[in-house]
Amino acid sequence: MSFDMNRTTSSALRFVIHPLSAVGVRPNELARTMIPHPLIYQELAHNPEYTLYNGRLTPAFLDHATADEMYWKVRREVILRHTGELPLEIVGPDAEVLLQRVFTRDVSTVRVGRCSYQFACYHDGGMITDGVLVRLAEDRFWFGQADGDLYSWFRAHALGLDVQVLNPDVWISQVQGPRSLEVLEAVIDGPMPDRFNYFDMAEVSIAHQPVVITRTGFSNELGWEFYLTPEIDAVAVGDRILSVGQDFGMIITSADVFRARRIEAGLLNAGSDFDMTTTPFDVGLGGMVDFAKGDFSGRAALHAVADTLCRTWGMRVDGSVASLGRVLVSRSTGDVIGRVCSSGWSPFQGSGVAIVRFDSTDYGPDDIVGVACIDGDDHEGVICTLPMIDPDRLIPRGKLVDIPQPPLALA
Repeated sequence: MSFDMNRTTSSALRFVIHPLSAVGVRPNELARTMIPHPLIYQELAHNPEYTLYNGRLTPAFLDHATADEMYWKVRREVILRHTGELPLEIVGPDAEVLLQRVFTRDVSTVRVGRCSYQFACYHDGGMITDGVLVRLAEDRFWFGQADGDLYSWFRAHALGLDVQVLNPDVWISQVQGPRSLEVLEAVIDGPMPDRFNYFDMAEVSIAHQPVVITRTGFSNELGWEFYLTPEIDAVAVGDRILSVGQDFGMIITSADVFRARRIEAGLLNAGSDFDMTTTPFDVGLGGMVDFAKGDFSGRAALHAVADTLCRTWGMRVDGSVASLGRVLVSRSTGDVIGRVCSSGWSPFQGSGVAIVRFDSTDYGPDDIVGVACIDGDDHEGVICTLPMIDPDRLIPRGKLVDIPQPPLALA
């Protein structure tokens, strides 16, 4: 069974972009809001449909592979995905001080050459957005943020500090899957980095261009990301990675590749799985609020609700995919009790998967609720913990080789 989420839901904002506009011939008034990835030409042969993410174009759909086929590629082989993440640069003597003011986790523990998952909150504890912080030097960081606006938040909190907040015009792409490190070893000009463990950063040469890479991604699979800076030949880098990667089964992918995979991995999507109305405790991220590190934005409000129980869980639906929105109902009363934040079809689990948030803490794992689905019928949803598979995240750490078998029709 398979569900084409792009064809059956209308929750995502999608655009069909003419190839000329996609490579830079576009009206000036759109120049800051519909910015193409420098490697977008690799997607244009596959009838792309684009969505806006941080004012950047990122593919929501490509027609050369189904969502199921992309899923199996990232779980069994390797994929390439060009993202709309927005790296901001925070640099200067007070760079760490600024980041400590903004983020809930202790930045001082992040060594040079390491990465850290971070998120920021408003003063009332509501969440803004999240991303991966890369420490390039003692006084220089990149923060690859998810969709949202942290630039203004950084600037507002930088008052009185010796620090700059910049948009360095850097772009991020991801290579993910069990064969991803084999691809890396084949594409770099020299030997593998001496140290490249989970959430490490390294500087390598690809196609004779200096490239920053990180052992991170949005798939909970083995993988790495590469950062394209404006001064390098991005085309040379991108073409080498895609060309060499094809020898390992690599295909270029759209957002379809991560929908079900990141849901069953419990990787939250900014703006849908959390937003300004939720605190980290509401969505299961309370363990990443470090009250001991000193003051930070939202600290007082979060301290006041630190005992709040989680209201965000996974859900499996047999035979269909949950519709998005306030479609969770009590089976006993019929009352609406919560929201489906993200949903997709997992071909591995053979069920619909979702991230849901309840209005109260009365519901949790093993509870059964009613849910409206994209087939037009109501189904039963079984609540579960997140992640649904690989709960200790051993796969991206390289400590578990788990290459699942697809159905015979796709084997």
